[in-house]
Amino acid sequence: MIKGKIDPHVHCRDGAQSYKETIRHVFEIAKSQGVENIFDMPNTSPPILFEKDVKERLKLVPEEKKGNYFLYVGASAEVRQLEEAVSCYNKFSEVIGIKLYAGQSVGDLAVIEEEKQQKIYKTLADLNYKGVIAVHCEKEAYIKPEIWDPSDPTTHSLSRPKSSEIESIKDQIRFAIEAKFNGILHICHVSCPESVDLIENARRENKIKITCGVTPHHILWDIRMLRGPYGLLYKMNPPLRDENDIEFLRQYLKEEKIDWIETDHAPHAIGEKLFTPHMSGYPSLYLYKKFVNEFMPSLGISKEQIENLTQNNIIKTFGDKLQ
Repeated sequence: MIKGKIDPHVHCRDGAQSYKETIRHVFEIAKSQGVENIFDMPNTSPPILFEKDVKERLKLVPEEKKGNYFLYVGASAEVRQLEEAVSCYNKFSEVIGIKLYAGQSVGDLAVIEEEKQQKIYKTLADLNYKGVIAVHCEKEAYIKPEIWDPSDPTTHSLSRPKSSEIESIKDQIRFAIEAKFNGILHICHVSCPESVDLIENARRENKIKITCGVTPHHILWDIRMLRGPYGLLYKMNPPLRDENDIEFLRQYLKEEKIDWIETDHAPHAIGEKLFTPHMSGYPSLYLYKKFVNEFMPSLGISKEQIENLTQNNIIKTFGDKLQ
């Protein structure tokens, strides 16, 4: 079994975007923050979709970190690609699961059309895939890009409303149930209490296996961070919500309705944040140590709960991959 804390959602940028971040540097940050293990996301340039991509990616992992690095393979609506993704999951111990972008974020892996999302679940069910499918949930039909105005960064939150996340989660739960998907549906970086309520209801109905994670930035900060002089630095997907949402998320974290902490560590060059293209993402791994050691206890979260949120629940969900 692996030991130490796990960040199950980081964006290393090796490849065409290595000027933003690298696997080696993420491990250096992780060490400073008390994190031993990372799960890397596939929306890289080029993306991680096939066995050749997995093999090339694994060559970049520092030798001394070979047992601490895991990665997701991206999902498309192409059956051949999904077959190879499942094959990689079965073949490589480092391949921790499959990632679906059910909405446009950063990179080119978005699968926006509902029928294509349904096809992914059906294909994975037919392939008897029993691992994790981690989903970025923002439904494109509810996003209002015309509202976005970089001179007022709060418009980013208004352009990607809670309804986009909520409706996408409803879709993913329904698609997984209809397809008789036998793996685990993980909802990434929930940003509002209504999302957690939907996930809790799905758990109670016991028709699918489902988990969710939350980032430090969605627990620490609200939309007011976007109103400051450097508000564009706090632009991320999903966006920061209002104070009431954050209070509920903190309570749900304390009540163990959220399964784990995931940083969604997503660095960009500062010029890309403050100027066009105004990239979304925040390097939240830098927040981890103080968040876990100071902020979570200040909410009344016990040491045992912190162990569950940073290690135990993740190990339980990913099973043999981390044993």
